[in-house]
Amino acid sequence: MQTSHSGSEGDRPFRVYTAASLGAAIRHYRLQSGLSQAELAERAGLNRTYLSDLEQGKETEQVRRILRVLRQLGVRMTLERADW
Repeated sequence: MQTSHSGSEGDRPFRVYTAASLGAAIRHYRLQSGLSQAELAERAGLNRTYLSDLEQGKETEQVRRILRVLRQLGVRMTLERADW
């Protein structure tokens, strides 16, 4: 399980290589925002159990497809807090 979050908490981007690293980033930013899984799921229009699966790094078909496309392009996703 490869995750990468360099630097001090909250100010450096998460590098997303796997479903697990995506889940860690989602969990980090959710907690930083002070939201429960239920609150975030409701705001995002998702089922709470689906959000839980994402945070646990379970590789959903949608995540698998996105990561496959990125790998074929030779790029990775980086997540950081937006200023908008």
